[in-house]
Amino acid sequence: MEPNKNQPAPTKLTGSERAAVFLMSLGEDQAAGILKHMGPKEVQRIGAAMAGLTNISKSQVSEVLGEFTKTVEEQTALGVGTDDYIRKMLTSALGEDKASGLIDRILLGRNSKGLEALKWMDPRAVAEVIRLEHPQIIAIVLSYLDSDHAAEVLSYLPERTQPDIVLRIATLEGIQPNALAELDEILERQFTGTNNVKSSSVGGLKSAANILNFMDSSKEAAIMDRVREVDGDLSQKIQDLMFVFDNLIDVDDRGIQALLREVSTDNLVIALKGADEALKEKIFRNMSKRAAEMLRDDLEAKGPVRLSEVELAQKEILAVARRMAESGDIALGGKGGEQYV
Repeated sequence: MEPNKNQPAPTKLTGSERAAVFLMSLGEDQAAGILKHMGPKEVQRIGAAMAGLTNISKSQVSEVLGEFTKTVEEQTALGVGTDDYIRKMLTSALGEDKASGLIDRILLGRNSKGLEALKWMDPRAVAEVIRLEHPQIIAIVLSYLDSDHAAEVLSYLPERTQPDIVLRIATLEGIQPNALAELDEILERQFTGTNNVKSSSVGGLKSAANILNFMDSSKEAAIMDRVREVDGDLSQKIQDLMFVFDNLIDVDDRGIQALLREVSTDNLVIALKGADEALKEKIFRNMSKRAAEMLRDDLEAKGPVRLSEVELAQKEILAVARRMAESGDIALGGKGGEQYV
């Protein structure tokens, strides 16, 4: 019997979808046990993938389970007593100054409870928890959260305090680990610790830029205007590190192709309505000839689109790009020419 030629070929599953297929193959109890060890962003991403799974074939399930089995078989017993190894390895690779903050973030963050709990909370609820704290405390908390989550929390805080908080995030050079631990437990207003203990690396220019990237465009502009009034040089440094949609032109062709596989055509059409011609051409070059022709036709047929719709579509695509950058799938380059992840 010949295969049905009208039957569409199975689509390639994304990483989140593969994880969703695997968990759904295990059953509720086992899947729940695994999800307990994941962070809020991972749970949300995999949960959304579960909700969106349709028409998964047996061959796709077998492929996912086969990949998992292969990965497990390649694992070793390494992992016992790794703290000292991590410290020595990172210090040797990065130097003591650069490694110290990263080590603190890895090893201290692993045991975090209070601050990690905030990551699971609704942004409005987080804003209510911290709104009466000193702006420096708020800056530290926002620096600890994922950038998109922090942006939503910041949007719920009083507008008059937002520029001050962004300024503090951008100039935050670190806090002492025992102060972070105390904040983690009770979010107290004062820090403790001795001067000879190295600081944990949170905040900074990139943290401020990341958070502003996820803000609504009008609020982002208002905050940046106020920051510019207070410190023009700092404002420019933040602006240089912010990754905007047109900066996608700096992503290599392989990265663009990977990104295009993860975004919807409808979103891409709307986003490109407000893009530079050079970026449009780069997008077309990284598609098949047929797909590029269809995209050009869709752009011409779309007609005028509200700026707010264009900005929303661009933000959503940028969110996908940042997620892929965080997982190492693509490399983003900001205005300053540095890698932005």
